[in-house]
Formats: sequence, structure tokens, C-alpha cells
Amino acid sequence: MRVAIVHYWLVNMGGGEKVLEALCRLYPEAHIYTHVLDRANVSPGIARHPITTTFIDKLPFSKKNYPRYLPLMPFALEQLDLTGYDLVISSESGPAKGVVTRADTPHICYCHTPMRYLWDNWAEYLAASGLLTRCAMRLLLPGLRRWDVASAFRVDRFVANSHNVARRIRKHWRREASVVPPPVNIETFTAKKSPGGDHYVCFGRLTAYKRMDIAVQACTRLNRPLLVLGEGEEMDRLKAMAGPTVRFLGRLSDKDVASVLTASRALLFPGEEDFGIVPLEAAASGVPVLAYARGGALETVRPEETGGLFDEQTPEALAAAILKFEEDELRFNPAAIRAHAEKFSEQQFRSRFMHEVEQAFQAVAGV
Repeated sequence: MRVAIVHYWLVNMGGGEKVLEALCRLYPEAHIYTHVLDRANVSPGIARHPITTTFIDKLPFSKKNYPRYLPLMPFALEQLDLTGYDLVISSESGPAKGVVTRADTPHICYCHTPMRYLWDNWAEYLAASGLLTRCAMRLLLPGLRRWDVASAFRVDRFVANSHNVARRIRKHWRREASVVPPPVNIETFTAKKSPGGDHYVCFGRLTAYKRMDIAVQACTRLNRPLLVLGEGEEMDRLKAMAGPTVRFLGRLSDKDVASVLTASRALLFPGEEDFGIVPLEAAASGVPVLAYARGGALETVRPEETGGLFDEQTPEALAAAILKFEEDELRFNPAAIRAHAEKFSEQQFRSRFMHEVEQAFQAVAGV
């Protein structure tokens, strides 16, 4: 079967790219289409596939400034020729689902989230942009939103990564979506033998919406050791507010991340994510998670069993959650936490996603 996978852009390895890796293992002969490709920052499992980019990739500074070309991406997607494929899978977080396919070709969209630039977080993105970008986006937003909704009807079947995202799909696009959680590479992580650890940890891309500043401030105030893993534009700001108990380790290999997690007391997860694979990677290590009680964390963290939730996105609320956790830290069972993570294994993902593919083929065939 000839399969095309359309991914929004390939410039780093985040949660969306880990799902793409799983799709590549599921369809080892698939061709990948994307707007922008930075081969130095994608995994060998992705890079070994034939990868075609849109004309966005050839524009100046596209590998770093690709969001600035968002208004051109709908046009770029519609220029892709996918007529030679039996199945098209779009991986949607930026523009990916707007490709044009044959009437007899099932198009499944695995949606990490409807574009934040256009919907839930548009005001935050505008506030963080320069004057020229703000003026341009205010003019372009209505047209981009209309295209985004219209292109949703080119998809035969939506699959959301969480019930949280399925609600957004229903709200913004008026489409229903099945839910298949993204896969966690359970085998990469080893569950610790007993509760406790040397430090707290948080990791991921150091961007504003992940709110790593809350973890840095909370641990600084409580004088608790915190290891921050990852890189991003927030690095300098976070270092400026960090106390002596906070260390920044930068970007680590998967093996080193697993080692750091196993030695941790708990993962701090102060951002609101669409789903969030990081809490499940911590769970696969037998490590409790203290998470902000919004978004995907409500589907991956079980209070009093695999961690705890805090209701306000503030350093004070996280600090209170840390103190509460430390009162009864020894009752968290690493083996039980690991068992929770195993429900999100790649094997489970493959089985559930293949069921969705079968349903899409039946729908297109009119069965």
C-alpha cells in the first residue's frame, strides 16, 4: 500500500515527531511531506524515509522563522501532488490537513491540536509578536481561520490524541474525532525500585507556554533541587530567576533523560498541554507527576495514585503541591505508576490506530 504522511514541519524532535516515528515504524515504506526540514534535528528513523518539502523550505531563514510563513502554508499544501497514494495520513498541529487527495483515497488526520496560532492561543502569540507581525496577523487571521475550517472537510476521519483535543476539534471545526493517545516508548525507561530521589525534574522545549518558570520559582523558594532538561528561547530568562538549587542540563539523549528521571523524586509539569507525553515517560520510570490540572494532564495523571494536580498556574500553587506530596511521598508505588504508563504503549497505539484506518477505508468505500 502506498502511504503518504503529511507532517507540519520537521525542525526538532518533540511529542508530535515521536508520533511520526511510530507512524513510520507502522508504515516503513511511507513517503513524508512537510513544509520545512532540518535534517540535523530529526531522528534517523524519520530521516531514512523519502521526505518532500513544500516551497516554504526554500524561503529565507525558513528553518528558524517558519511561523512567519504561516499565511503561505495553505497554498503550499494544495500544491502537493498526492494522487499516487492509497492512504494519506496528516499529522496536524500546524497546517498539514489541507492537502488535496483523490476521492477514493482515505485521508486520516491524527490531530495533536487545532493550530494554536489561529484558535486557543492566538491572543498570546500576538502579544508576544512585534508590531508588524501583529498588524499582519490581524488582517490575515479571518481568512486563515476560514481556510482552516474549510480544509477540515477534506479529511475523511479525525483521530485526536486526547479527549481534550477532540473537544477542540468539535468546537472549531464542527467535526467528531475518535481518540487514540500517542505512544510512549515504554522500553526506553526503567521503573525505579522504591519511592524518593535526589531532585525534582522538569523537561521539554523551553518555550513560554510550557511555564517552566513556575517550576523554577517554586523550587527556588522552597530550596529544593531541580534539574531542568531541554533548550529553547526561555533559557536565559529562566536562568536569571533561578536560585542555586536549580541546574540546567540542556538537551540530553533519551538514555540520559531516562537516567535523570529514574533518580528523580517527581516530575513537575506546570504547563497546559494538549496531551503531553512527558508525564507518561516519567510514569514509565515509576516517578510521580505533579501537574497543572488542565488539558491532557487530566487524562494521564491519576491523583493520589500516579501523582497530584494543582489548580492554579502559579509558583505558590506548585510549591503547595510539592509540600503536600512530600508529606506522603513514600506511599507512591513505582511499579503501580509504571503499570499505568504501559496502557499507553506503542503496541496499544498501533492496534487502535489500525482500527481507525480500517474504518476510514470502509467509509470511503461506502461499506
